[in-house]
Amino acid sequence: MTTRTTTTRTLDATTAPDAIASENVRRLSDPRPLAESLARCVVEILSGTRDLDQISRWLSADVYAHLLKRVVLSARARQVRGEAPSRLTFTMGTTVLCEPQDGIVDAVVIVHGRARSRAVAIRLEALDARWRASAVHVL
Repeated sequence: MTTRTTTTRTLDATTAPDAIASENVRRLSDPRPLAESLARCVVEILSGTRDLDQISRWLSADVYAHLLKRVVLSARARQVRGEAPSRLTFTMGTTVLCEPQDGIVDAVVIVHGRARSRAVAIRLEALDARWRASAVHVL
């Protein structure tokens, strides 16, 4: 005969959201690799060499819509100039992370191309037990 013990934790209504949120924040992975990968992908998407849907699971709906608009404008500009999408040669530079609150990370990733360097600013927010980009700006 085996006995099973069950431990339950009671959270009152005022502390439950904070306790659950802090547990989720502790389970999150390091945001640096995600920020660097998203920055690389965004630059490739805007150059026309990568499809936006490949990173859609890491983007909020607003960011997806904003990047989709930028993709359409970039494609039109390339069409007017008579250019085909071409693979860019670039290197990843410095990545700076700042955590203004638990569960929110602001990242700036420098991307060096042949003609110019760009900064990709990304805000990552905790969603359940993973990061999701709530803002992406290419400067």
